Amino acid sequence: MQSQYPSKHLSNSELRIINDLGWGNTAMLKNPKLPRQAREDFCNQGADKERAKRKIQRYVRKDGKCNVHNGNVRETYRYFTDIFTTLVDLKWRFNLFIFVLVYTVTWLFFGMIWWLIAYVRGDLEHIGDNQWTPCVNNLNGFVSAFLFSIETETTIGYGYRVITDKCPEGIVLLLVQSVLGSIVNAFMVGCMFVKISQPKKRAETLVFSTHAVISIRDGKLCLMFRVGDLRNSHIVEASIKAKLIKSKQTKEGEFIPLNQTDLNVGYDTGDDRLFLVSPLIICHEINEHSPFWDISKSHLAKEELEIVVILEGMVEATGMTCQARSSYVASEIQWGYRFSPVLTLEDGFYEVDYNSFHETYETNTPPCSARELAEMTTRAGMPVSWSFTSKLNEQAELETEEEEEKRSHSNRDQTAQNGDVANVENESKV
Repeated sequence: MQSQYPSKHLSNSELRIINDLGWGNTAMLKNPKLPRQAREDFCNQGADKERAKRKIQRYVRKDGKCNVHNGNVRETYRYFTDIFTTLVDLKWRFNLFIFVLVYTVTWLFFGMIWWLIAYVRGDLEHIGDNQWTPCVNNLNGFVSAFLFSIETETTIGYGYRVITDKCPEGIVLLLVQSVLGSIVNAFMVGCMFVKISQPKKRAETLVFSTHAVISIRDGKLCLMFRVGDLRNSHIVEASIKAKLIKSKQTKEGEFIPLNQTDLNVGYDTGDDRLFLVSPLIICHEINEHSPFWDISKSHLAKEELEIVVILEGMVEATGMTCQARSSYVASEIQWGYRFSPVLTLEDGFYEVDYNSFHETYETNTPPCSARELAEMTTRAGMPVSWSFTSKLNEQAELETEEEEEKRSHSNRDQTAQNGDVANVENESKV
């Protein structure tokens, strides 16, 4: 029985693709005109091996850190105009070192001034003289002046060394040290608090799949990756973005290194705003507006590109904004695969199996580009939105009808033969 799909300028490779997808009997589709990209080897293993040998230079590493270093920065004074952010951005070992250094220098500085006051007034020459009123009682050297500076700035006040009312310069210094000590405390403690409460570690529990996949979803070729949250405290107002990082050359000949192009992951429909309670598969439909419109499986293996994905949201416990990043290079994009399910229904709750979070399985996917797939389906008169299941069911129904016709023909032939035999027997008896 002939296929109901018309044959118009389809090649053997295209027919093979359509047949693999279950889009009906293609035996009658002949006389093809092969597209340029379809002439290439769809499973170019040599290109994959050659690419694997080359060192891949990432723009954003898998852990989310940007692989960019600023060099030859001459206006370094700009870092000190925002000293607070500079201290917060420092590594922990340098931050702790500066924290201890600032307090130590402050105590030593004011301790030296207290010792100078005692030295200038002659307090050190009248130690033990009950008739002499010193500026600070029981201050007999630099060490005691240093201890009195610590007690004053930290408001400990042991009561052994105290300032007297006969020293106006000491009273002024006490006020200055109290005010400056409060400023130092506010600055350094605030810096440490901000650094401790940074939501960077919260991003460690936001996970991305190790690979992205390309396969058919709802009849469209789609690029997909999976995101998940390992904590029970969720990310509020989570949103996802994806950018294609690829160098390009303009029509005027200008070379733009690492050009950034937005990938639509549901901005128009609101699918980019996530309710991240369980792992979600983020989908980018490869249509005429997608930069992957003309990229086939063989071309993807040769491309120098990187997909950067950015997940943003507010931490439920602190209300601070958190951002998690990851990236996929061309070798980490699996063509013709889907993600394995991870969500199961248990007794009264849903369970997520994170052992299968990164797992994929192979599925029927044409190796041609989305443009070629759209052209093939248009020439063959088949809606692109038709699903694989419906095509396979239609093909199975056609085969069943053919088998039933064959059986009916054989039954009629057998009945005719039996009738001829009966007639011959009756004639012989007569």
